[in-house]
This record gives sequence, C-alpha cells and structure tokens, in this order.
Amino acid sequence: MSLTQLITRAQLGIDAFEVRVEVHISNGLPAFTVVGLPETAVREARDRVRSAVLNSGFEFPARRITVNLAPADLPKVGGRFDLPIALAILAASAQIKVTGLDGIACFGELALSGACGKVDGLLPSLVACQQAGQAVIIPRQNAAEASLLRELPIRLASSLAEVCNSLNGGEALPTPLPAPPVKPEFADRDLADVYGQQQARRALEIAATGGHHMLMMGPPGTGKSMLAQRLISILPPMSEDEAMESASLRSICGQSVNPQNWLQRPFQSPHHTVSAIALVGGGRYPKPGEISLAHNGVLFLDELTEFDRRSIEVLREPLENGHIHISRASGKAEFPARFQLITAMNPCPGGCDSIASCDCSAEQLNRYRHKLSAPLLDRIDIQIELGRLEQHQLLTAKRNRTETSAMVRQRVSAARRLQIKRQGCLNAALDNRGLQRVCRLNSEVETRLANAIDKLRLSARSYHKLLKLARSIADLAQVKDIEAAHLAEAIACRRQERHKA
Repeated sequence: MSLTQLITRAQLGIDAFEVRVEVHISNGLPAFTVVGLPETAVREARDRVRSAVLNSGFEFPARRITVNLAPADLPKVGGRFDLPIALAILAASAQIKVTGLDGIACFGELALSGACGKVDGLLPSLVACQQAGQAVIIPRQNAAEASLLRELPIRLASSLAEVCNSLNGGEALPTPLPAPPVKPEFADRDLADVYGQQQARRALEIAATGGHHMLMMGPPGTGKSMLAQRLISILPPMSEDEAMESASLRSICGQSVNPQNWLQRPFQSPHHTVSAIALVGGGRYPKPGEISLAHNGVLFLDELTEFDRRSIEVLREPLENGHIHISRASGKAEFPARFQLITAMNPCPGGCDSIASCDCSAEQLNRYRHKLSAPLLDRIDIQIELGRLEQHQLLTAKRNRTETSAMVRQRVSAARRLQIKRQGCLNAALDNRGLQRVCRLNSEVETRLANAIDKLRLSARSYHKLLKLARSIADLAQVKDIEAAHLAEAIACRRQERHKA
C-alpha cells in the first residue's frame, strides 16, 4: 500500500483555502475514486488524469486508487486539481520522486495529451501562497497574472511530462519573465472634451475627491455619459494592494489582467437589462457581479430609470457596507464592493429640458419618479441637474478649452492624500465618530447647518452626507475647517433636498 500527499488550494469567494491531495493505492479490483466534496468537473478528473498519465509515457496503476481532497467540507470546483492528482498518483506508484514537491502548491488542468491548461481564478490562490511562504507550479498560460507577485517563487509547466522530468532530476522548470514596467497611463478620454457644464464638472471633481456617489439628471445630449466616462481619468491610480484585490476579482471571473495598466481603476457600465444576480454576483458556486468588478473603481448606470427597480434596489446594502454576502445551497461567499456609483437619467420620460418645461402628464411623471426609491436616492451624495447647452456654448467651445484631466487629477490627488493622512480613508467612508472629529464648524456654519436641517427636512443620513460633501469641498481648497461657502456648495449639490423644500 502507498500513500502520498501534495498541496494545492481551492477558491471560495475571494479566499483561497489550502487543500491536501491525498492518494492511496491499495490492492483490489481496479477503481478510481475521488472524495472530498468534488463537483462535476473535479469528478471528471478521473478520465482526464488517466489519459494524461498514459499519454505522458507513464503507467497508470491497475489497482484501487482513492483520492481524498481535504478538508472534506470545503467545495472543490474546476480543473485546477488535475495536475496535483496526477503527480500524487505517480508518486504513490513510485514512478516519480515526491521530495521535490515539499512546500510547493500545484495547479493545472490536464488535457488528454498531458498538456497543462490555464486555470481560471488562480490569482487569489497565488496571493495566499505568497502570504504562506509557499512556492507554486502553475501552467504557462497563467504566467502573466503570476508575474504581478514579485516575491512568489513560481515554476511554469507546459505538460505533466515536463513536471515529472524535472522532479526526476531533469531540466528545471522555467520561471516567468519579470512583469513589464507599469505605464502611468490614464483613460483615453479627457475631461477637456466636454463642452460647457461647468457646474457638473465641478461636481464630478468633488465626487472624485471624496469618493462620493453621484446622480446626473438632464435632457439627452447634455454630456452626462461623457462626464461619467471621464471620471477615472481624474482619479489617481490604485495602490498595489488595491490593484491586487481588483485583479483577483477579475481573475475569478476568467478575465485577463494586463500587468502594464493593472493600476488603472476599473470602470463597469452594465446595460440596463442587467439582472440583480449579474449586478451583485451569484451562481451555484458564487462569482463576483458588476459591483465587485467595479471594486476600487466606478460603476456607471446610464439611463437609471430604465433599470428594473428590483435590480437596482440590491445596491442599497453594498453602497453602505462596501461588501456583498452571497448565500447558496453549496456555500457562502463574500466579495468586496467598495465602488463609486455614478448614475445618469432624463428629467422625465419624454426627455424634456427640465421638469418645469415638461409637457408629460402628471400620471407619467409620477410613474417615472417612482421607478427610484427614496432610500436609494438618499444614499447618493451628489444630485445635480444639467441644462441643455446654448448655441454660443457649442460654437465657442473649441476656442475656450477647459482644464484637462491631468490638471484636475493633481488637485484631486492632493486632496485625497490629505484625507488619508488625516483619517486613513476617504471622506465618503467616514463613520459618524470620525465625521464629528474632522468636521469642525464655527458658530456661523452651525447656524446655517441647523437652518438647512429644518428647511430641507434632512434625514440623519442626508445630514451626514452633507457634512462629508462640505468636508471634501474644503479639502479641495486645502482648508482646515469647513466654511460657510463650503456648506452652501454642498447644499447646492443635493438636488433632492432642495426640491423637497
């Protein structure tokens, strides 16, 4: 009887847990059993591994083979377990030396020929291996995302035969090439391309400064989508820790990561037919949705009122908590979802210039307004109206070039550095205790704020969002305390409260 044990990792949510691949070969009728809560693709590894071993020039044991993937209560999904299972069988049957695999995690899906194929969702496992001080053997096709981890010992495998030859004293497995230098590139779209709309440009800068959510309302063709698409061009690049989180989420969804621009913030813009599950994530074995793919970046919902109300209502909890819990019969998963929500909509179903000049019926307007719930709107910090551009604004726009994204980004970056130094997070993420500590108000500002609370009938959430907006405006001006002008501009950015008064 022979027993061999190797290590690999299984992905659950954004976490990667260590799995022991135990292979026991004993006397008896030929059989091949895989236990340890394997799903269909893992159970089918029996046929892939058998053919891969034979086509790699080795003998497949005609005995009773039991493969245990421990711990037994952790779901095992995908073809990543093929390579460690095959290596453990060959080691248990004394066809390769297993000593070279001590402390090394193996990943790889095997073709019938023995070739090693790409593994989806591998980046979280590589991050966990680096934290645990483990080396890894991975398929060559995963080399690009693996190169992001500079401190992780990595060996690349093209086939089962290549790995076995290396373990038996042959040529060592190659290592990936160093990651190419990161290009300090931002979005191709520049804020200077937007004609007019100075108030909206200012609101976008405030939103970028504090990480605030934003709603733009205006008739078609006024630049709402253009402004939203240029938000990431004025945001500073992500830190490596933030970028690794975002890259891990994309890896889980099978999306490639470009090492040259992986620090650029994500921008997700789903169509209005998107379902609630596609937004928040889900599936039998949960995967991230649009809100998690926008983690550390921007989620843009154009034509907000065209979205199914039940779909957009699921955003309420992630907007407050910054994460999403998904529970399914097969298990639970948690994904981060700290995104900046930018939305755009028309003032009425007919696309009129404004509510005041609208010729839609009262019933149409009432039905249109009720597509968005008050609790959802209450969570959106900035709510502004964009007017239709006048003739002279369009004709003189080319001669009167406005600030570029690079110029605005410098101010935004400076204000963000101030916030991180002062409180360790952006203003939008401040809790109530931190908000009271960093928002010092003199008697004049306190009086104006008290009047605004009474006149605008502010909820507790709206009151706190108003303070956060005023704090961001003061940070843009590099001012220590909030002044009356900052509070007035913050109130002007809260269209919902102004229209209630």
